Amino acid sequence: MSITTEKKQEVIKKHAKGKSDTGSPEVQIAILTERIVNLTEHMKTHKKDLHSRRGLLGLVSKRRRLLDYLKSKDEARYQAIIKELGLRR
Repeated sequence: MSITTEKKQEVIKKHAKGKSDTGSPEVQIAILTERIVNLTEHMKTHKKDLHSRRGLLGLVSKRRRLLDYLKSKDEARYQAIIKELGLRR
């Protein structure tokens, strides 16, 4: 369900602005999106796993808050990350 360290490093490297950037909103949104995709696949096979469902809803909410923050700070960066990750709003 969780993402591997290698996959996380790959996502960070792809979305980072600089060499040591791990906390920018784009990186955080990309990591959350990867975790959400993994949990969604898990939920397809384990429909009654309510604990994972609650975690999934928390991740979606956290990603939504980060996207709202990014939209309020810089609309161009928001549009770029939405397009790159294939999210809809």
